[in-house]
Amino acid sequence: MFFFRKAAGIAWIVVFLGNPGFRYANTRHNAGFLVGDALADKLGVKINRLKFKALTATAELGGQKTLLLKPQTFMNLSGEAAREAMKFYKIPLDRLLVVSDDVSLPPGKLRIRRSGSAGGHNGLRDISEKCGGDGFPRLKIGVGSPDGPGGELIDFVLGAFTGREREEMEQTAARAAEAVIKIISDGADAAMREYN
Repeated sequence: MFFFRKAAGIAWIVVFLGNPGFRYANTRHNAGFLVGDALADKLGVKINRLKFKALTATAELGGQKTLLLKPQTFMNLSGEAAREAMKFYKIPLDRLLVVSDDVSLPPGKLRIRRSGSAGGHNGLRDISEKCGGDGFPRLKIGVGSPDGPGGELIDFVLGAFTGREREEMEQTAARAAEAVIKIISDGADAAMREYN
């Protein structure tokens, strides 16, 4: 008689969106990576194992073994890493939590949703296209938007945080890390009530 179980017992995957490399390390588009780093620090792990076209780590969150994943494919191809990990661990879409920046939210504001559209975010769009739809929970981190009607969005999101913005974003990332734990341990609805 044979018994099968999920590989390594992974119950959740958390995907932190950003762009790899030093050039993008302190940019608004890398707010997801900042949250991943804050969560890793809190849990005492390092997201540094290269697998699934991503840097990964495993950790226990709310009693559930979780894969932490920072895609190294650049933002617009984030779905490749997420899809490979989901397929390997046989994780359903509703257990894929994606953490990203959001220009429609004021800096520092968090918004949790059980599902939804990409809202113009290319990383979320690619995950939706490659992973089977948009029915995955997401945590959006407000980074603000360009000043004035002529502000260039791409320059803004790929621009670096100022000194004060960076301090505020580090505080936001620490709060968002707590929200990730809450989503996995108590569900998105409970996390929405506390963090939205």
